[in-house]
Amino acid sequence: MSFNRLAAETSPYLLQHAHNPVHWWAWGADALAEAKAANKPILLSVGYSACHWCHVMAHESFEDEGIAGLMNHLFVNIKVDREERPDLDALYQNALALMGQHGGWPLTMFLTPDAEPFWGGTYFPATPRYGRAAFPDVLEGIAHTFHKDPEKIGHNVERIRGALEQMARSPGPMGLDMEVVDLAATQCLRLIDFEDGGTVGAPKFPQPGLFRFLWHSYLRTGNSSLKDAVTVTLDHICQGGIYDHLGGGFMRYSTDDIWLVPHFEKMLYDNAQLLSLLTKVWKHTGSPLYRARIFETVGWLLRDMTAEGGAFAAALDADSEGEEGLFYTWTSEEISALLDLETASEFCKLYGVQPHGNWEGRNILHRNHPRGGGDDSGLAAAKAALLAERDKRVWPGRDGKVLADWNAMMIAALAEAALAFDRPDWLAAAEHAFGIIIEKMTRPDGRPAHSLCQGRAETAAVLDDYAWLMLAALALHEITARPDYLDRAKAWAGQVHAHHWDETGGGYFHSAGDATDVVIRTKPTFDSAVPSGNGMMAEALARLWLATGDEAWRERANAVIDSFAAAIPEQIPHMTSLLEAFSILAEPLQVVIVGPLDDPGSLALLGAFAAHPLPAVSLLRVEDGASLAIGHPAHGKSLAEGKAAAYICRGSTCKAPVTDPQRLAALLSEK
Repeated sequence: MSFNRLAAETSPYLLQHAHNPVHWWAWGADALAEAKAANKPILLSVGYSACHWCHVMAHESFEDEGIAGLMNHLFVNIKVDREERPDLDALYQNALALMGQHGGWPLTMFLTPDAEPFWGGTYFPATPRYGRAAFPDVLEGIAHTFHKDPEKIGHNVERIRGALEQMARSPGPMGLDMEVVDLAATQCLRLIDFEDGGTVGAPKFPQPGLFRFLWHSYLRTGNSSLKDAVTVTLDHICQGGIYDHLGGGFMRYSTDDIWLVPHFEKMLYDNAQLLSLLTKVWKHTGSPLYRARIFETVGWLLRDMTAEGGAFAAALDADSEGEEGLFYTWTSEEISALLDLETASEFCKLYGVQPHGNWEGRNILHRNHPRGGGDDSGLAAAKAALLAERDKRVWPGRDGKVLADWNAMMIAALAEAALAFDRPDWLAAAEHAFGIIIEKMTRPDGRPAHSLCQGRAETAAVLDDYAWLMLAALALHEITARPDYLDRAKAWAGQVHAHHWDETGGGYFHSAGDATDVVIRTKPTFDSAVPSGNGMMAEALARLWLATGDEAWRERANAVIDSFAAAIPEQIPHMTSLLEAFSILAEPLQVVIVGPLDDPGSLALLGAFAAHPLPAVSLLRVEDGASLAIGHPAHGKSLAEGKAAAYICRGSTCKAPVTDPQRLAALLSEK
């Protein structure tokens, strides 16, 4: 079996294509130089290892000798793992959107030898179908136009470049207050499916960032419709086919509007965000369902997703044995062969198993049906037996690369859950993963790397890495009070400002200023499956201000918000992360616990804080308030009558110290 250049890469996605007859290049100076030397257009193919339609296009076209020969003759072909180079993916997805097309993966873009986009699409079939042209016809048409009509290509390039440059300009400021924030939340309710949860229509994505925003607004306002929007959604996600009822963990999205049929890939970022949201909502509702899903998902994470010595892998594939969902689905006969008659009957009734299947002849386990609401505690042994049998199957591929932003997202969520459920083992896992990132993903210049795979950390960090690493460090600092976590957050804040801040228009660019292979630096503005890099950076800076009392961080957070706020009125559902950051600055709330860290009184106060569902509250633990900066509201605060004390600080003032955990809980409940 022959190999192409991708055999030298570490990305699991690129290695999936190492045996293609396509003469793939990895993105880099050599590939771009080859395109210029050969005067050929570039065919850029962007995807990721767990992407089902990426696999489909690979099997149909990239493994076909005839199509591969055409690609090799007409183009310089470059493969990019979107998870390794999210900045490139964002740039060319934006270009595709400017062409009036919906984005997604696989992304198929056609570029000049200077890497300027002039046309593109997503999935192209090998033969005409789905209303799409055949890929060979597309290839020949693009190559013909490139060589025979350079004026047309040049016109497209200039038009797209101008529009991309406009997109990279910050919209500017507008007046914001908390009334505007909570009005924005109520306006989002028109998007909600109050029967099945999520937003109206199909496909349905979990959108935990949007629902976090709605939940925090509910806690502030008491608007029960906001609460219902969140709990109906979480109930249906937790009981739907989008959840792995045997092994734990959530899949990427549902292809239908009832959460039954997912795309079966499991992504670390979805599970991190859902773990955090479920923890927040459980603290208010005490839902046994949410608690179960939290514990099961953390179990899956620590069992199946550790990588590189204790950090977390990026994803599990949707496909196994060339078939999507085969690993996760069952026939009724398979279940009956493993369980006794009575248990099999009860299991099938509870989990919606049909004799002829509920999806393509097989069954997706789910409980969103009239008989699915019963107690399954008596089926624990049955579920364990099915899981053990499933583990014998051919597993979906696992993308074991460690991504700094997704790992930091999970570290923060795991720390949050550890505090809420008093699980020191979860906290230890979060701290260990953080240590792996510091040890293995710090580049020689002191800046973080974005990706680690097979021991190699070569790709430069992007904005999202800095934002989430700061939030992870601050989350760990809140619980442990270790000063090195706070120092890390401050160092990263300095690095990102030095290398990513737009001195002209404000806001942070996705790529660093010394990136040499990005034709236009994009500026993340809108939330998608993950919150925008600028939204999360604003939150990270706001939380850094609360932790330190240093006004410089608050000013930077406000500067980020002012750079983008003008876009909010027309993009509310896609800018909730920025609104969350604003709410932290507008209503700063912090609980400062003063006393020896291992003192029983300190720990009791910590437990009272951990149980309370306040929105956007920060925690600070210090042995002596004199160690805090003069600008911090708790500077100089001390023990109360020799006992550990908690200070509730709103803005620049703190209430009188509290030593009794129950009294602290009562004060936190006050509006």
